Amino acid sequence: MEFETALESLQEECGCPLCLNYLKDPVTISCGHNFCYACLSRSWKGLKGAFPCPVCQVCFSQRKFRRNRQLRNLAEIARSLKIRGSKRKSPKVCEKHQQILTHFCMKDQQVLCSRCSVSVKHQRHHICRIKKVAPYHRKILESSIEPLKNNVERVERIIVLQSSKLLELGRMAEQRKEAIYCEFEQVRQFLQDEWEARLREMEVEGLGILSKLSESFASLSDHASTLKHLLGELRDKGLRSNAVLLTRAQSIYHRHRNLRRPEVFSFRLKEYGFSLPPLYSGLDRVIERFQTDVHFDFDTAHVQLVVSKDRKIVHFTTDKQHISDSPQRFTFCPSILGFEKFVSGRHYWEVEVGSKHEWTVGVCEDSFPRTWQNHPSPVEGLWAIGLYSRTEHVAFGPMRMQGMPAAWPSKIGIFLDYELGEVSFYDRNNNSLIYRFNDGFSNAICPYFDTGLNSVPLKILPIPDHEGI
Repeated sequence: MEFETALESLQEECGCPLCLNYLKDPVTISCGHNFCYACLSRSWKGLKGAFPCPVCQVCFSQRKFRRNRQLRNLAEIARSLKIRGSKRKSPKVCEKHQQILTHFCMKDQQVLCSRCSVSVKHQRHHICRIKKVAPYHRKILESSIEPLKNNVERVERIIVLQSSKLLELGRMAEQRKEAIYCEFEQVRQFLQDEWEARLREMEVEGLGILSKLSESFASLSDHASTLKHLLGELRDKGLRSNAVLLTRAQSIYHRHRNLRRPEVFSFRLKEYGFSLPPLYSGLDRVIERFQTDVHFDFDTAHVQLVVSKDRKIVHFTTDKQHISDSPQRFTFCPSILGFEKFVSGRHYWEVEVGSKHEWTVGVCEDSFPRTWQNHPSPVEGLWAIGLYSRTEHVAFGPMRMQGMPAAWPSKIGIFLDYELGEVSFYDRNNNSLIYRFNDGFSNAICPYFDTGLNSVPLKILPIPDHEGI
């Protein structure tokens, strides 16, 4: 038994891990594993720059190996010992009939003995001799080796690629983390600077008020002393003779009439506050994600409106245009709708009003009355802001707007959130919010524009380029 075990170990050590036969013309690579020269050559065929060991997968930069003559001799010895000492292996037999397996059922893909091959179970099945069909299946299996090998190589390349992607993801995550940290650090520093600036302003204001209070207190103290002195003098004079009293009376009257009480100093502390700079307003992210290319709708334009060919510019004219009648056209106000209709989602566009002294921009329902007259009063189906009668900034909507700003920008950003029922208006000069309507939408919504009765054009601005954001 010890000899058989030793022989088996020797035969295993002299076997090629690729072809599983005895080593032929064996070669040894740097990691210590041995292969047939032909098997290793096939394994490394087509590789450049990296040559992995087929067993341990250690990669080498060069196609380097050495022939092992000693191992070749051992393999020859092991092969001869196997021929002399090996016993013929017993063939596999059928578990049911204890007969040698000699047939193969093509339909059921089972190995059978002669009795099983003629059983009722395999009637009308294509039965072949094992010796005849085995080479065919061996050929099929051998033909699958190369595709499987290619698949293995492809998967290994994918694994390497995925590993590099993991490293890249880690680097990107670190960069993103650092960018977020820097952004928050900038905000923190901004708040710190603002806080310190407000404290300094309050300190200066407090010192100024304290100085003025001290001056007021000193003036009031002097005035009180003068009054007390005059009062004491009056009391003293009343006890003297009539001649002395009449002599001093004129002086006392004069001083009393010319005595003026100092003004009492009053103060009111300044209201301190701050607003985040445009960098942190978040409007750029809104523009980047929800910007919409809006155009004027020719069919809704008032007859005295002239629309450019690209449908981005409109202006009022005193001459009526020779255009076809349309039930969608506005009849009283110089108004026009956007061609786009929104029934969901979020949308942003910008309008340039320039130096116009009358204008209205916003959104309205698609079914908004075309006979509506522009008046600063509550109206259903319209959510807009504008300049009315040259000086009055107004809102057109279900409710009157309160707290309208005194100065208006030349460019206005409009953001519609259909699901939330919100329409927001932004000052594009500093990215600040002008006003926001909160309502609810159930019908299609269109951009709304009114040029007023002046010829200064009203423009829909092109979509901003945010490649650098």
